[in-house]
Amino acid sequence: MSVSTAAIDPSVCAPLPVLGQDVTVPLVTGGEVTYAALDYAASAPALQRVWDDVAAYAPYYGSVHRGAGYLSQLSTDLFENSRRTVAEFLGCRAEDQVVFTRSTTDSLNLLAAALPADCQVFVYETEHHASLLPWRDAQVTYLNAPRTPGQAVESLERALADRDPYGPALVCVTGASNVTGELWPVKELAAAAHAHGARIVLDAAQLAPHHPVDIAELDVDWVAFSGHKLYAPFGSGVLAGRADWLQAAEPYLAGGGASRKVARRADGGVDVDWHTTAARHEAGSPNVIGVYSIASACKALTEAGFDSLVAREQELVSRVREGLAEVPEVQVLSLFGDDAPRVGVISFVVRGWNSSHFAAALSAEYGIGVRDGLFCAHPLVRTLLGSDPQDPGECGAPEAEPGERSLNAIRVSFGAGTPDEHIERFLRAVTELVREGAQWKYRTEDGRCVPDRGEVARTV
Repeated sequence: MSVSTAAIDPSVCAPLPVLGQDVTVPLVTGGEVTYAALDYAASAPALQRVWDDVAAYAPYYGSVHRGAGYLSQLSTDLFENSRRTVAEFLGCRAEDQVVFTRSTTDSLNLLAAALPADCQVFVYETEHHASLLPWRDAQVTYLNAPRTPGQAVESLERALADRDPYGPALVCVTGASNVTGELWPVKELAAAAHAHGARIVLDAAQLAPHHPVDIAELDVDWVAFSGHKLYAPFGSGVLAGRADWLQAAEPYLAGGGASRKVARRADGGVDVDWHTTAARHEAGSPNVIGVYSIASACKALTEAGFDSLVAREQELVSRVREGLAEVPEVQVLSLFGDDAPRVGVISFVVRGWNSSHFAAALSAEYGIGVRDGLFCAHPLVRTLLGSDPQDPGECGAPEAEPGERSLNAIRVSFGAGTPDEHIERFLRAVTELVREGAQWKYRTEDGRCVPDRGEVARTV
């Protein structure tokens, strides 16, 4: 069994500088190695550009929308300019609003709270829990996992045509799966939604860091994404799109910043005049550093040339898929098939291995960080693995012991900052683990698979 050592074409694009590229980690077998961060789908490393921009601004940090002093005014300008930068990055329409939140989850919960009365929601079982679960006060139709992009559009059209009563409706769909990396037919789904009088929100958490997102071109009503997946790990997210439902809804959080005027009534109560701008849903002191970091990342990706970044990432995707295909024991998970376009997110299982055991060995013996579990997309992973909903296995906390079969998977993910060497080391490690086994023994501790110190499984 061999692994090709074909290099990525250097003429495509160089990886962008990110923090942590020189961090070394200890190996259970002895010595240290430079850490290979291949868990971008969970949280991408910060771009060096983002870190530098935030560091340059930090001494000038001040309150936003709340002070007459120079630093407060500067911070307010920075905050609002960041809003415009994000709007440009997303191709927002003139009438769209950009609301800053804490994350994709927060953005979609905000939108869920703003749904008009009797709104029906349509969501595929393939969604991340951030898209699957917020719609608790709405009538929700969960659509089965489609096996082709065309089937996704057809099933949505049927569901929308059959809805009763015919009223406000919202479709929620991912742009790129956080499990398989596959791209969804967003533009076609938007057309189907609008043809049946529904609106559509795009979960772009995995799409925006890997691929240009244009609200106007895709014709979606809203886009949600997180900063920490877009190389900006400072606790901010975005909900961008149509303003009417947001303006008509009660503020997501009641408090300062969301209110324009508050007055006592003669009867002792309080009258509140709420903002109709994005501020309506941004109560409290804004996370200006988080917001600025997102804007900085948007600029960095744009200036680097998103098309070049996409081209390089596609070479990495091809390299990983080709390398895994050379290991017969590896099964790559897919909804739409091998030819489906995808971003740098690939999940797989290894025959004869507990997924948590395999991921632990990659970390402890090779210094490679990947993810194992159900990736907060339990219904999708169970569908792909052909398991029963009641079978054991949790998100990031497998119950099976090392060597036992687990109903979890392994996910490798990468992006604009991934060096070629990390990909080659990963493929070499997969091949060696499958062919020769782990060098160390492992045990389950607090729900995680960890090296059993001092217990060598084989000699090198």
